[in-house]
Amino acid sequence: MVNETMKGFRDYSGEEAYKRAEIKKIIVETFEQFGFEPAETPIIESEEFVKGDNREDEAVSDIYRLKDKGNRKLALRYEFTFQLKRLMKNKKLPWKRYQIGDVFRDEPTSSSRFRQFTQCDADIVGSTIKDEAEILATTKEILARLGIKFTIYFNSRKLLNEILNDLNIKDKIKVTREIDKLDKLSEKEIISNMKKFRAEKILTIFKKPESYFKKYRSYSEIQELKDYCKNYGFKIEFLPSLARGLSYYNGTVFEIKGTAKETITAGGSYKFNDVQCTGISFGLDRISALAKIKQGGERYLIVSLNKNKEAIKLSQNLRKKNKIVSVYYGKPSKSLQYANSYNYNKVVGEKEIKNKKFKVKDMKSGKEKLL
Repeated sequence: MVNETMKGFRDYSGEEAYKRAEIKKIIVETFEQFGFEPAETPIIESEEFVKGDNREDEAVSDIYRLKDKGNRKLALRYEFTFQLKRLMKNKKLPWKRYQIGDVFRDEPTSSSRFRQFTQCDADIVGSTIKDEAEILATTKEILARLGIKFTIYFNSRKLLNEILNDLNIKDKIKVTREIDKLDKLSEKEIISNMKKFRAEKILTIFKKPESYFKKYRSYSEIQELKDYCKNYGFKIEFLPSLARGLSYYNGTVFEIKGTAKETITAGGSYKFNDVQCTGISFGLDRISALAKIKQGGERYLIVSLNKNKEAIKLSQNLRKKNKIVSVYYGKPSKSLQYANSYNYNKVVGEKEIKNKKFKVKDMKSGKEKLL
């Protein structure tokens, strides 16, 4: 059908759209409480800039390619992080920015995977391990406000590289990509893939206790991050097999998982323009499916009954009190049905307006109150 959305794209309206808006509001409030400032970037960039230096990454291979009338090669952004290479120039460090908007990937779809999706990112440009702890503290605050139960898992690409060096593994990037599939494929499949690189022994190392990894030089940074997170009042779980798929990560990587071990959000540390950075990215669709928040606030529907001037005046007075208000000019017999359809929990009628007082009918309890 011509008027249907394309595969991998969705419309949002009604309660679902309200919930997404409320989640974005909570995320923005929390980002700003932690000192991040907003940024906006173009959806379309040159194809060369979008590809960057990580052309073998799966996410980069799935970019949407375009051409304009000048036959220039363009692409839709697949994430926000690469655009920081431009934004970070001439900023005093550390610079903390957040961005919320749509990104695009031309990849297979599923019930929970779309080709257009909303990302909510926060990054610190010019970061240290202290900043990594702050990113995780920001994440903890957001998920707690959304009523989502979670565990923060983390690892270090530096540690992974040390282990791979000990095993004399040459193609570290490809092996790291295979490690990243551990929660997607069976161990048998991973072992088979690792044999191509003579790296299957690493799976045995991953099963060792945390104390085993203290012999590696980079473990000191793992301990330091754990200590800083304690200062914020929460714990993080060391997971030596955690890798993350993007090749630009060069330090700490983290994944936040729910009670069913599904990944809720993830991020890590990387270097752009020779400056160390760290960031986190929330997918709004995934967060919305897990968030336990209700549409809050009083929503008033004023039934006009041809008393339009009075109805408008009343609506303006209520709006001054920060109420959500709409005036209904249709048939009164349809007003309650209309109120239910659009979640107006308070309905005001004509008689009450005439008397310069009004009754508010609570749509949930059915009770009326004179104000």
